[in-house]
Amino acid sequence: LSSITLLTYFSFILVVAFFPKFLGLKISDDSIITIGIPIGVSIILLAFVLTGIYVILANKEFDQIEKKILKKK
Repeated sequence: LSSITLLTYFSFILVVAFFPKFLGLKISDDSIITIGIPIGVSIILLAFVLTGIYVILANKEFDQIEKKILKKK
């Protein structure tokens, strides 16, 4: 999960650095919204989703491991 997050963030930063005009393209001729805005929002939403997935996995696996450790004491 962390590799997905890092790849996403670094890819976005590389696009900002090397292809800034791409992010400045308008979605349509009538729109004032550029492509960069939905891409940025998508990255933030992806971070929330990946965090939720991590929490679910951590609660399932780590709670069981914790119970086993506490039983041994």
